[in-house]
Amino acid sequence: MLRLSLGAKAALGAIVVAVLAFMYVPLLLVVLNSFNAARIASWPIRGFSLEWWGRAFTSEPIHAAVGNSIVVGLGATTVALVLGTLVAFALRRHSFFGTQTVSLLVVLPIALPGVVTGVALNNTYNQLLEPIGIHVGYFGMIVAHGTFCIVMVFNNVLARLRRLSPSVEEAAADLGATPWQTFRMVTFPQFRGAFVAGGVLAFALSFDEVVVTIFTAPPGVDTLPLWIMNQMARPNEASVVNVVATVMIVLSLVPVWISQRLARDAD
Repeated sequence: MLRLSLGAKAALGAIVVAVLAFMYVPLLLVVLNSFNAARIASWPIRGFSLEWWGRAFTSEPIHAAVGNSIVVGLGATTVALVLGTLVAFALRRHSFFGTQTVSLLVVLPIALPGVVTGVALNNTYNQLLEPIGIHVGYFGMIVAHGTFCIVMVFNNVLARLRRLSPSVEEAAADLGATPWQTFRMVTFPQFRGAFVAGGVLAFALSFDEVVVTIFTAPPGVDTLPLWIMNQMARPNEASVVNVVATVMIVLSLVPVWISQRLARDAD
């Protein structure tokens, strides 16, 4: 067992505190400035006010942006749940030529810079599909988000499938269960936690995606991250942006907590 001297423990503790402060003090400033009475974000806080919270919750552009983010997130999550699960089963239950290549292609979109994915899809939509009369519009943004959300579901489900014993499914088949009954009553309950956790993480990833969305969003359609980015160029709107950012910080804790809870229950 490794034993650290008192000086080493103090040094490590100071490093941990410094890293945590570097990560979370900026978030704390955002939260505090959402209650700042001043129109422009500043430090120290001049006074506390709920004016910006009232404006944020009654803003039609914010309502529209939130609605767009939810619709796109749910659409991308649906695509990810279906395709990510199917690919995980295909790679885990079957051996075929190119298995590793397929696995690499599924994971690749999350590793590619978002700007590369965005430019590639933008060129495909505008230079390949539109000239032949196919206008993807809103659906194109959902597909774009689905390309990298699949990885969340794929990794979660595949990791769970690797820990499942096929003997339970074989026993169900021996007892006369059909393949669908075996999946519904035996297989799915065993990886359900990973399935839901992957879906939650996929939705969270889609909800705050901005780079790919810039290149694939139809004209005049803003998601919440796009709205925030556009408003940052307007100093007078900074306080309202801080309110929206504060709400997003709080809501971001939900998918993380759910995914961790489901992963722990699955183990």
